[in-house]
Amino acid sequence: MQIEYFNQITIFTPKDKIYSRLGYSKGITKLNGKQLDEVEGYIEKALEIVELRGVGAILPINKIEASKIILAEGITFASESLAKFLVDSKEVLLMAATSGLKIVEAVSKNSTGKNVTAAVVFDAVASEMTDGALSWIINYFNRQLSRENKQLTPRRFSAGYGDFSLKNQKIIYDILKLGQLGISLSNKYVLIPEKSVTAVAGIGFKQENKE
Repeated sequence: MQIEYFNQITIFTPKDKIYSRLGYSKGITKLNGKQLDEVEGYIEKALEIVELRGVGAILPINKIEASKIILAEGITFASESLAKFLVDSKEVLLMAATSGLKIVEAVSKNSTGKNVTAAVVFDAVASEMTDGALSWIINYFNRQLSRENKQLTPRRFSAGYGDFSLKNQKIIYDILKLGQLGISLSNKYVLIPEKSVTAVAGIGFKQENKE
């Protein structure tokens, strides 16, 4: 198993998703000039302190049972929903991304002070940038896999979803050695800093188009 770390991930700013998270719908909700300038200013400030980093590793699937997935080296995830999700996969990609500590501290500082607007915008930027970093990691591995006529599942699966218990985050944390990204794990299996996420995607062979 080879672990690949990405210490500086650069992505396009997902402005539409950030505004959507803030409750503004394109073409429906309009901001006046002053409001727009304020939000844009906070988005730019947030981008200055977001530090996107990530990691990914591919592991073979040894066996899939009704409610259990057994990977190489005996690594086991207990989850019926994950087993269904990976039913057509031969390997898995375990991945994680973080927006770093500075942006989380900025959210906390502003939310307890007088600038709640800044805190809300910072939080939205951090969430969407972290999600974008996961998509960047998926695209990176998809490019590598395409050489072998393989591809990742369009969706990804995270601990805490369905019956894929949050406890599984400890397994992913240990495999990916997330401490190297400055991420720690609470006794309730929550990643710290807050804007850090893990995910699982399946890998299978590309299907030929049949006419």
